[in-house]
Amino acid sequence: MTLDAGLVGRSYPPSAVYEVGREKIAEFATALADPDPVYRDPAAARAAGHPDVIAPPTFAIVLSLGAADVVVEDPEVGLDYSRVVHGEQRFTHHRPIRAGDRLVATATIDAVKTVAGNDMLTTRVDLATEDGEPVCTTRSMLVARGTA
Repeated sequence: MTLDAGLVGRSYPPSAVYEVGREKIAEFATALADPDPVYRDPAAARAAGHPDVIAPPTFAIVLSLGAADVVVEDPEVGLDYSRVVHGEQRFTHHRPIRAGDRLVATATIDAVKTVAGNDMLTTRVDLATEDGEPVCTTRSMLVARGTA
């Protein structure tokens, strides 16, 4: 079943607040095998001009992946997840994610198109502090193989 292009622009309610912890940042950096001390040592982060440890750039996936689930689970979207592969992921940082940030994620359907019999769904997730300061925008494109 072809995805409905009329879905473009649909936005979903913000997620619950996620408080970024030093431990989670350190665990993520360890999983990446990234030894940069700004991810673990508050003094090193302050020396680099940050108020506390910062997260590796791809840490934003921790919040954005879960936030985009509302799109995948929306029955009006009608996405057959058994046929989906992840096509692309992009991060646009407005500032680094920092320990102590209290972030919310808002998902929006950015694009729907059909290419060579495959549906392509692009979602945008805007990460912001609970006070509304933009932190990161992520874009993810999912390819539903052979559904168009």
